[in-house]
Amino acid sequence: MYIAIIIVSLLAALAAGITHFGYVQITQMRVKNDLNLFSILEGLGLYSRDRYEALDKQEIVLTSIDGLKLSGAAIKPFPDSKHWMIIVHGYTGSRAVSTQFIDIFTDEGYNVLLIDQRRHGQSEGRFTTYGYYEKYDIQTWVNWLVEQHGVDTKIGLHGQSLGGGTVLEYLSIAAPQVKAVIADCPYSDLTDLMKHQITKINKIPSVPFFQWVNNRIRKKAGFSFEQVSPIRSVRNSHIPVMFVHGTKDTYVPTRMSLEMYDAKPGPKKLVLIEGAIHANAYHIGPNQYRDEIHSFLNEYIGIREPKAAAEQSEMDYFQDNSLGTV
Repeated sequence: MYIAIIIVSLLAALAAGITHFGYVQITQMRVKNDLNLFSILEGLGLYSRDRYEALDKQEIVLTSIDGLKLSGAAIKPFPDSKHWMIIVHGYTGSRAVSTQFIDIFTDEGYNVLLIDQRRHGQSEGRFTTYGYYEKYDIQTWVNWLVEQHGVDTKIGLHGQSLGGGTVLEYLSIAAPQVKAVIADCPYSDLTDLMKHQITKINKIPSVPFFQWVNNRIRKKAGFSFEQVSPIRSVRNSHIPVMFVHGTKDTYVPTRMSLEMYDAKPGPKKLVLIEGAIHANAYHIGPNQYRDEIHSFLNEYIGIREPKAAAEQSEMDYFQDNSLGTV
């Protein structure tokens, strides 16, 4: 009898430990610092900290609908342009990891807004909710751009991983100024994703741990897996969406983008990067990635001020304001 009690107690402690571990890993995993993120990008030859720090940018702090400080940076090489891209990073990242995509958009005449998602970077927050609350943060940023640049502002969204799921969740409340969305390795449904990661990646039986973790998240973080399903938003949106996914992604299975592409009504595009794993499609196929995005944006948003024109404008400015010295 005594041995049975010990065994039951140990099993209960193990179950509680696994449940707590899952809850923390899903909603509160430690965020990487910017130095580490830039080191990764520099090692891959994608971007550098020095390049980012040299950019002329405006630091912005807004307040979310639930009172959190949201941090971002606006990069405006085209001050008179109405074209903006908001770049949204993935889980445990920050706007630092989003810098790799800046040139893709500025080369085509877009201004860029980099944001730190809640609980990441310099933004406040206790929990990651996979788009459940984050979609309203995106709306806060969209509202700021419209207030600053007018109701005729044309905005695109680019999100990677968690950012991809977030911008797709945002489709359900999207402002009319949002003209196109690019989702890189997004999840289609959080329940599906968590069951996949719990059983396939972490090798933990789905029953009963899935429900225990879900209950803990509902009580502590204020949302549940069932409440996050980007494919639901995709099914009901006619905003153009481009899905990008690596063919070797096992963390967020490639099939999830395929499912959403099939479900999406209206304008859509699917780009598969051969051999890419999770969140490294741009590194593996940079030319394909860039070309497909440029083609997509040209079709659905259009470009007001291409790079060549901007460079000429900048040259004229310096000539007009030079002191006549060498």
